[in-house]
Amino acid sequence: MMRGLVQHLAVLRTALRRIFSSRLGGFFNILVIGIALSLPAGMYLLLQNVQGLVTQLSGTPQISLFLNLDAKTDEIGKLRAQLAQNPAIDRVEFVSRAAALEQLKQSTGLADVIGGLQQNPLPDAFVIYPKPVQAQALETLRNELAKLPKVEQAQLDSAWAYKLEALLKFGRMLVLILAGLLSLALVAITFNTIRLQILTQSSEIEVSKLIGATNGFIRRPFLYFGAAQGLLGGIMAWLIITLSLQLLNFQLKALTQLYASQFILHPLSWGDSISLLLFSMYLGWLGAWLSVARHLSQIEPR
Repeated sequence: MMRGLVQHLAVLRTALRRIFSSRLGGFFNILVIGIALSLPAGMYLLLQNVQGLVTQLSGTPQISLFLNLDAKTDEIGKLRAQLAQNPAIDRVEFVSRAAALEQLKQSTGLADVIGGLQQNPLPDAFVIYPKPVQAQALETLRNELAKLPKVEQAQLDSAWAYKLEALLKFGRMLVLILAGLLSLALVAITFNTIRLQILTQSSEIEVSKLIGATNGFIRRPFLYFGAAQGLLGGIMAWLIITLSLQLLNFQLKALTQLYASQFILHPLSWGDSISLLLFSMYLGWLGAWLSVARHLSQIEPR
């Protein structure tokens, strides 16, 4: 087992040496891969930050439950307990009829007019703060709550949620299309790079086959080359995104201070960072594998 590990490390060192055999050329290859990967990854990160900002500006979605005027205290207590047990609800606030009337007096400036009313026309109400923020989930929860006993009306302003969801879906689809196209381009770059290496080392490959080297043994350095180049390109993409966020946050700090806000762009999470590196390494390996499978079989000892 130790011998196999040593052989793999030797092959990896050979692959890295080939990448940087021409330092400037190797650096620019990695830079091109990094820029190509940073575009969809950066757009994805901006979408994540924009979603948080829009949700913050729009406020937490609320569902208002207006009760029947004849709802009794014990019935309200049962309904409160039922709402508290709902797993889709984060928290519940009760607004009594008297408190609602007092808020109306203060907000409208019509205290004299409202004070002249013979009875309070406002119902008791619950303000629901749901856990899901997806528009469809909010609508489903509203319809469910509207069927509860003593609930006269369940009101939800979900127009902003639908708009936000539609905008984010469009952005995600745009990111997916861009990521797909650039992934194909990166596979093609690695494919062509490996093809040139195979053609350059064709005589060496022929000799290796003459002395009994298997296709797997010959293929391994090229696959390591593609995977290593892809991984280095992913690291370059991560550095580009991180540096860009630092520059943008520096400008945002001055801008948000003018509006008394504290918004900043959050970097890639550890999970997203690892996914980016693994995906870039896979793209490099895939391009190398396709190239080796296509061209290696054409070189046979004469």
